[in-house]
Amino acid sequence: MKLNGVGCGPGLLTEEAIRALKEAVLVFGSERAIELARKYITPGCRTEVLKEYRDLDRLPHDSVLLSTGDPMLEGLGRYGDEVIPGISSLQIAACRLRIPLTRLTAVSAHGREIELAREDVLRILDKKDVACLLTAPSFDICGFCESLAGSYPGTPVALCEELGYPGERIATGTVECPPEVRSPLFIVIIGKYGSE
Repeated sequence: MKLNGVGCGPGLLTEEAIRALKEAVLVFGSERAIELARKYITPGCRTEVLKEYRDLDRLPHDSVLLSTGDPMLEGLGRYGDEVIPGISSLQIAACRLRIPLTRLTAVSAHGREIELAREDVLRILDKKDVACLLTAPSFDICGFCESLAGSYPGTPVALCEELGYPGERIATGTVECPPEVRSPLFIVIIGKYGSE
């Protein structure tokens, strides 16, 4: 099975990903992933929206599984025989905020204990690097930032919403006063970046 990254928003597929879609006969993915790839899926190719991701290893060998962003950022990459990269929200945020990728570390706050994510972020800030929190729509940015304020007062926070979409928004604040979340599709950058 090919695991194909479709990017985090419209127009962010690589040429390699587009080629794989044009050759596909069977495509699986979330509604969002299929919509991002739709214009490259050839007529006659069967598409199927996945609601459950438990049995991905049972998908047909000749199928293409779509992953929003990059398959290796959140870990779907372990399912593919071949993995085709995509442009991730982390890459887009790094470009928009001018953060070298060598200073940015991804932390999953998506379906894991928040205390573990907090410990990871504190280690990153200890090294004077920048954390990129990959979040679920229900992530409590205010509570999380409040838990960091005692150790790192004044630390910059950037809320990056709908990256790559027409409604893209990047709002900034600090751990004491984080930006307000307006969309369920967001990541959070914590640490000193740019000229700060």
